[in-house]
Amino acid sequence: MPRAYIAVYIMTNAHNTVLYIGVTSDLFARVTQHKEQRTKSFTKKYNLNKLVWYEPYEAIIDAINRETFLKKRLTRQQKIELIEKLNPEWKDLYLTLNN
Repeated sequence: MPRAYIAVYIMTNAHNTVLYIGVTSDLFARVTQHKEQRTKSFTKKYNLNKLVWYEPYEAIIDAINRETFLKKRLTRQQKIELIEKLNPEWKDLYLTLNN
């Protein structure tokens, strides 16, 4: 996959206790911002620096619609199940983005 692409993603902390769902047009750059805590945000406040799930998209509107669905329609348990389908060990997927 190219380094920069549109995606919906989920970040968490070291203990996997807090989940953050976001959308971006450049996943690698955005996750780097979260990891470096460059902005005052929810992810900085709760030290969410681990990328545990993402889904690439061709069109930003599709990604925004998916983000909205995940945030408003899924329970926490359903979000956990979504993560564990792709990433059962909750590993940080950040390094896989540089390939």
